[in-house]
Amino acid sequence: MTSYSRTPYPVQMISLQTVRTRRLPVLGAVAALTLVLAGCSDADTGDESPATATSTASTAPSTSASGSSTGVPALAEAFRATLSDDQQDAIQLEYTFDNAQNWSNFPDALLSGRGGGPGGGSSSSSGRVGLQTDSLSDDQWDALEDLLAAATGSAENEGFDEIMQHLDADDYLADKGGGDAYGRGNFFIAYLGTPSDSGTWELQFGGHHLALANTYQDGALAGATPSFRGIEPFTTVEVDGEEVMPEQQEQEAFSALLGSLDSTQLSTAKLSSSFNDILLGPGDDWAFPESSDGVTGSELDEDQRALLLAAISTYVDDINDADAATILAKYESELDDTSVAYAGTTDMTETGDYIRIDGPSVWIEFSMQNGVVLDGAHPHAVWRDKETDYAGLTS
Repeated sequence: MTSYSRTPYPVQMISLQTVRTRRLPVLGAVAALTLVLAGCSDADTGDESPATATSTASTAPSTSASGSSTGVPALAEAFRATLSDDQQDAIQLEYTFDNAQNWSNFPDALLSGRGGGPGGGSSSSSGRVGLQTDSLSDDQWDALEDLLAAATGSAENEGFDEIMQHLDADDYLADKGGGDAYGRGNFFIAYLGTPSDSGTWELQFGGHHLALANTYQDGALAGATPSFRGIEPFTTVEVDGEEVMPEQQEQEAFSALLGSLDSTQLSTAKLSSSFNDILLGPGDDWAFPESSDGVTGSELDEDQRALLLAAISTYVDDINDADAATILAKYESELDDTSVAYAGTTDMTETGDYIRIDGPSVWIEFSMQNGVVLDGAHPHAVWRDKETDYAGLTS
């Protein structure tokens, strides 16, 4: 296996903007609304696409939980109803692969003309689509947060709470020297296709270090990936009285997993290559390696398998609770054939530390990067699914 390298984006100093303070929706009210709406309804990469993927997402994959996402279309329409005509035109796009794969981990200001990352390269997407959040009023933010809360997990430091912390972290970067290239006003929300309990559409939300891509078919979640998470700062900081610490539970879960391996298992899991970023970032769709490296779940004892599943759950739990339980059960059934491989140290705290979970369906990478705005390493991570990325849409 050859080493993989991606040039990190540069720091761009722009005048400091006034950043929006963190505001949390009333989650109890959101949960109640969702229940009412739900009613009684139930190293080297290749070019080959998986045989299970199709050119159109015509059927819901086995990981969907029918009926569990009911209420998301209604909240999507409730948010749309708060928008002006121009904002509504910006948020609504066609459900196509070109639009779905148009996401990035870069700050939006660093996507040249919103048409490619700095330094070029095949690993950079062409930017983002949809409505930029800098145009939203407080009431519109409230409606957007209600929508995101319904579509994502409810656990502390996961799902919705993690997204809110990501927005806070980007505000922190803006205030600590990043300037207008950072902050919650630089995120984008898009509907690919019309939100509905019938047909296919995708809820897309993202910006610097964050990409959410939930695809729904006939009211059920048909795909929750690609899901990108990164964070800077990686130390715990306070923003407007709120503690910001997303991604630390992921690092701790990976470190605990690697720390449980004996010397023979660590030797098997150790990759011969070095990594300074993830393999399957934006623009690297359906490029899963043809073979797996590392120690497999069948070689782990019961406690180690529990640690492996716990690490996987820190990504799966970012989606709504019912669908997360269904997907995690599928991944658990595939643990024997799921491998763990790493590079660098087992702590997953230093630049160059890298870990990969590679199963029949699940693909998760976590890679520690150099700081960009701040000193100190920070992570990039992606969760993909070999069957349900973009709900199976490949072109």
